[in-house]
Amino acid sequence: MKIVRRIGASPRERGSVTGETCPDIFELNDGNFAVIGTEATAALDTELPADAARADDERIVVVSRETLIRAKADIPDA
Repeated sequence: MKIVRRIGASPRERGSVTGETCPDIFELNDGNFAVIGTEATAALDTELPADAARADDERIVVVSRETLIRAKADIPDA
């Protein structure tokens, strides 16, 4: 598994002072995406809708609205 490219603007471009530790989205060489976000499983697990579930090895992460909106143009349609 390897990171192919960043999806959207870098943390520095989004205003991070250090440009090092902020939410980020990456496309992987297998076509999947990796997300860096704030771990929020404990806070949101009970909020999942009835038709959603999380496996034991999955976590709920929060990515800022700005991060996702700035990534929108780079996300492939198919």
